[in-house]
Amino acid sequence: MADKSQICDTWVGTETGILKGVSLAEKKAFSFCESSTWSRDQEVCVLCWGDAAESEVLVAAANGSVRTFSAEKGRFTGSRPCGDAAHGRFTGLAVAGSALVTCVESGRLRLWTEESSEHVSEVQAGGSVDRMRQNPSQKSTVATGGKDNGLKVWDLNRPDRAVFSAKNVRNDWLDLRQHEWVRDVAFIPDSEKIVTCTGYHQVRVYDPSSPQRRPVLEAHYGEYPLTALSLPASGNAVVVGNTQGNIAVLDLRKGLVRGCLKGLAGGVRALQCHSSLPVVASCGLDRFLRIHSLEDRSLLHKVYLKSRLNCLLLASRDLQRGGSTAEESGEVEEVKEEEDEVWNSMEQIGQERMKRKATEEEQEEDEGTQKRKSKKKKKKAQQ
Repeated sequence: MADKSQICDTWVGTETGILKGVSLAEKKAFSFCESSTWSRDQEVCVLCWGDAAESEVLVAAANGSVRTFSAEKGRFTGSRPCGDAAHGRFTGLAVAGSALVTCVESGRLRLWTEESSEHVSEVQAGGSVDRMRQNPSQKSTVATGGKDNGLKVWDLNRPDRAVFSAKNVRNDWLDLRQHEWVRDVAFIPDSEKIVTCTGYHQVRVYDPSSPQRRPVLEAHYGEYPLTALSLPASGNAVVVGNTQGNIAVLDLRKGLVRGCLKGLAGGVRALQCHSSLPVVASCGLDRFLRIHSLEDRSLLHKVYLKSRLNCLLLASRDLQRGGSTAEESGEVEEVKEEEDEVWNSMEQIGQERMKRKATEEEQEEDEGTQKRKSKKKKKKAQQ
């Protein structure tokens, strides 16, 4: 399996606890799991790189364990308990130097060292945390947020209190408190600003360097909860996805929608823009990994992975290295044919149901017309 894992440039975690590697250049997908110990409670919640060389993938599972997968060896090389299922699922995972940073739904933000099996420090980030993200330029800084738990920025070197706590927006026109629900967060490069997306279809930008703790920019997209976001390498924009499978690119300077990415058929659970290329990867409930171009918003790759997908990890190298075009790959054509069969069968079932429903409605309408005519005849006879 080592040769297979070494060509993978995209990693995806599934609800069934399987780590899947995809080679976009070779148009191939592989499953990696420990079949002897596999169980449903090993559902993959979060993925992150274990080293700067991107040779190790850290896999946080729903049972509270963090496993290490070696892309060079093609197998799992270690596992350590970093949580308890009773405290909720992992909502964040990061590496800061030689330490491991974890966060779970209950708000327990912990720091682990290689030498110790116990966490060396713990921060209570609030009663409900949906996402924890690390600042790429300052590894010791992380941001957290959740439902009725506003954005907070933490310095792991001084974990006694948050270095920044966002203030809720002003009350509405009825003077009622507006609810907060941070679903994802990212640090804007070359600045101190932070962008979040919420369960109330809002995109907000905060600036901790300014005295204002409220958002310096707020935009709305759609009518459904936003679930994930990512920042393109070009900057001044953010890519967001929602529960209906809609993905849009928003301008961070004016808060306007630049364009939408099409093709999804289920809720978006993860987004990641490439670190240097104008592309974005997405995955979610429809079991597909998709790669879209941010220049012309076209669909570049589409891979069916059989399981519902929770998270993804995109390598920083060139995704097209050594690869062929989609039309030249027989395997992609085979996957597309299988996909078309699935969706065509679903559409046919839907059409049959619609036809049956239309026929029933027509019959009911005819019966109602006949009843009205018979009533009119009875009235005339009585007169």
